[in-house]
Amino acid sequence: MTTNQFINPVFLLSIAKSYLSDVERIQHINDKQLKQYQDKALKRMVKYAYTIPIYYEKYKEAGIHPNDIKGIDDIGKLPFITKDDLRENYPDRIIPKGFDKEHNFLLSTSGSTGKPVFIYVDAFSAIKSLIAFVRSLKTYGGNWQKTKIMMVIDNAPGSLEHTVFGQSTLPFLSKFMSLKNLKYIDITEKPETIIKEMDEFQPKFLGSDPNMLRKLAFLKNNRYGKSIKLSCIVSGGAMLDNYTRTYVENSFNAKILDIYGTTEAGPLAFQCSKEKYYHVHSDFVYLEFLDDENKPVPPDTPGHLVVTKLYGKGTPIIRYRGIEDLVTPTTKKTCCTISSQIIKQIEGRSTDLIILPNKKLLSPLTVTGIPAKIMDEFKTYKIKQFQIIQQKIDEIEILIVIDEKLRNKGPSVKRILEELKKRFSEKIGHGINIVVHEVDEIQKDERLDHVKVVISKVKHKVD
Repeated sequence: MTTNQFINPVFLLSIAKSYLSDVERIQHINDKQLKQYQDKALKRMVKYAYTIPIYYEKYKEAGIHPNDIKGIDDIGKLPFITKDDLRENYPDRIIPKGFDKEHNFLLSTSGSTGKPVFIYVDAFSAIKSLIAFVRSLKTYGGNWQKTKIMMVIDNAPGSLEHTVFGQSTLPFLSKFMSLKNLKYIDITEKPETIIKEMDEFQPKFLGSDPNMLRKLAFLKNNRYGKSIKLSCIVSGGAMLDNYTRTYVENSFNAKILDIYGTTEAGPLAFQCSKEKYYHVHSDFVYLEFLDDENKPVPPDTPGHLVVTKLYGKGTPIIRYRGIEDLVTPTTKKTCCTISSQIIKQIEGRSTDLIILPNKKLLSPLTVTGIPAKIMDEFKTYKIKQFQIIQQKIDEIEILIVIDEKLRNKGPSVKRILEELKKRFSEKIGHGINIVVHEVDEIQKDERLDHVKVVISKVKHKVD
């Protein structure tokens, strides 16, 4: 009979050991040591995956045995795992026989690109997610024992945040240490309620997704939360467009740093505190960036992201291509002492790329920065929200919501809309009809419960 791992002395000892060794590992090891660590971790994960029906069958079909994998250099021998593999084999064929479902956790994706994906994770994986949070926090100058931190999170059952903050890690840690400096609130609360709690709690660090950060920034600009003084804002959970970054930073007079993760593979990367690049949690995951022929892309070239998780039990994530993001790697180093893979830019979901008439794909980040540049040049932030919709291959619609309190201040709305159309036409090129118009409200995507910045209704090949 299995028991709750959080009362198992051996498990508690492993948590303590992991915390002490993991938080600053990539700050203290060199590239050679990191490679040795990854090699060992991958061999262990492949051996574990061989006990799980879906992986066992794929490996047998590919003629691969765990003994064939000596390290990261052999990762290309392994077959890919897709969303459909996980969906079609859930629940019992994505975990080993005898896996304790009762005392571990079931996570699910939002289903934003189709049906949700369900996976199982163990308590140790939940701890790893918290360690990654502490790691990025320390890098950004915070300390959860000394710095007041407020997290606005998706606390719905099945989310990674609910598992870490509500079900396992924090409830367990609260028995041993004070968590008075850490406050989390559900993202479904009204923004007015959240900013009121911020005003009372007075956090130095604020974390949430870009959509909520933008709503809170709007309230801050409209005289809510007058005494809030943030040192740092952490964004995650969705693409952070340049307009939202600029708008939120100016509203709170604090820098935004972006973190990157997924439900299936956990924390992936965090933005460097000194540069725009991202440090990969390279001791937690190994990332591949592949072209349409499944070959590694050259540095500074966008590629399809393939993720391998280097820890945990439950459902292994090895060569998983279900993230559907285009990500640009680079060999350039930051000025930090961190040893890890470096991401130059997260282009966004391949399903939301804009496809041009010449069949070329345009990254959302190519155009989402245009409103920010215009507002900065015009010295006004009367654009409250915007959305870019590719209706047809030769037609793009741009919806704009204006802040009524700023409508008659500075350049006219008509002037701004004209400038937006001009800049978008210049960026995207001729042959595409750009339509820009003002709306009272932009409808949110019900599956995601927030507004998507870029939507493409034009189908194109996605691997």
